[in-house]
Formats: sequence, structure tokens, C-alpha cells
Amino acid sequence: MNKSTLIDIGVNLTNKRFEKDREEVIRRAQIAQLNGLLVTGTSVEESQKALTLCRYYQTIFPDFLYSTAGVHPHDADHVSPDYLDQLRMLAKQEEVKAIGECGLDFNRNFSEPAQQQKVFSEQVALAAEMQMPLFLHQRDAFEPWFSTLSPYLSKVPAMVAHCFTGSKSELIQCIAADMYIGITGWLCDERRGQSLRDIVSLIPLNRLLIETDAPYLTPRTIRPKPKGSRNEPCYLPFIAKEIASITGLDQEEIAWQTSRNAKKVFDFPSKKEMYK
Repeated sequence: MNKSTLIDIGVNLTNKRFEKDREEVIRRAQIAQLNGLLVTGTSVEESQKALTLCRYYQTIFPDFLYSTAGVHPHDADHVSPDYLDQLRMLAKQEEVKAIGECGLDFNRNFSEPAQQQKVFSEQVALAAEMQMPLFLHQRDAFEPWFSTLSPYLSKVPAMVAHCFTGSKSELIQCIAADMYIGITGWLCDERRGQSLRDIVSLIPLNRLLIETDAPYLTPRTIRPKPKGSRNEPCYLPFIAKEIASITGLDQEEIAWQTSRNAKKVFDFPSKKEMYK
């Protein structure tokens, strides 16, 4: 197995913290032997930016950048009357691989809970209509979140619990529902990530995905420590390494299987027949 099979399924590459050196960030990801990035869309505007970014870099980094299209719960209060039509048009583009990041966040309530629920429900229905996977956010809202998704478990190709930080019972429910579980550098922080470290071994390898959520959640296990606090896709191997350390699984097997999962969920193109 070759660790070049690593795929980062959650990168906020449109974030302003990447404005000065975005191309170098992508190049460092390739040097770190990553085989693809999924750029996260968090609003109609950011989803359009993500798509534009993927197309802009296509000639430099062919078959390397793909994106999602959706409205994050923080942005639910700001959607336009035709936002679903705009997402639908974005979702028809070949670079766009999932609906999201969408979900519920009752931790910070940057948008009204009722509006979050409305916008979330509409995007779940859109994913079923378009037959596309869902890239999902949830914080302090598991029951209404799961209740919204339950009627669609057999109607959507795949559901990805992005940046999972929930409890053991929540993890078991997600796995029982055949969801994929996205693990970030949160796992690498024993101070706030211990509960996740305690249960990560419960995730079957065929349901595991890894992501940086860059520029956020920089792994604390990076040595030497990076000069800045900004996370980058090139740090993804540290997450795979930490999962291996905790679970006792082989790091190369984790890398290969998680990338196989990513290819299956998001329809990434196979490279060098790596998935055969």
C-alpha cells in the first residue's frame, strides 16, 4: 500500500487565511502525497467560490480538487428566496460531489433554530432529489438532526458525519444508520478530544473518512510544531497516524481504506488504478 492514497474530504480552501499562498498550500498537499481534496461550500456564495477555485486550478492540479455545495447552519438566516435553485444548479456541475456542509448547530445559534431546521430539511430533500451524498454538520442538536435524516437513509447515496465529536451512543446510531464518520485533528488533542479518542476504535474501517477541516483544528501532534496556527491539508497524515496509534491498526491500511471510502462516496476518479 502507498500512502499517496490519502484524500482530505474537508478543506475550507476558500477561507481568507489561504489567500496569500493557496497554490503553495495545494502543492504542499501533493508533496505530502495526498491524492485529492474536497473543498467545502458553506453558503451559496462560498459554494460558488469553491467551484470556481476547483476549475481555476484544474490545469495545474488535474483531477485533484473537487467541492461541495450547501448552506452551513450558521448561514441559514441569510439564504435568499431562490437559494435552493442556486444550489441545484451548482450541484449539476461535475466538480461538485456532495450537498453540504449542512446541518444543525444549537451550540452557537448564529441562525435561529427554526430557520436552521427549515434550511437543513430542504437541503436533505435536495440531496435525495439530486441523488448526491450529504456532507453533514451537527453540534448540540443530535436528536433533531438524526430525526431529520432518518426518513432519507435509504433515499440518499451516502451521509457523512463531518468532523464527528459526538458521544458513544451517537456514534453507534450513526454507524447503525450506515453513515460515514469524518475524523479530524480534534482526535489529536487529548485535552478536549479524549472522549473521541475513547470511541474511535468503534468506527469500522469501511465507514471511516479523514479530513483536516483546514484552516481549523490543527493536530497538536505535529512535530516540529508549525510556526502558525493555520491547519493545512498536508497535515492529514498526522490524523491517520493518530488513529493508527489509538486503534492499533496499520497506518497504511487506514490511508488506503479511507481513500477507498472517499472515492466511493464522492465519486473521485481512480488514479493509477489505486482502488482495484
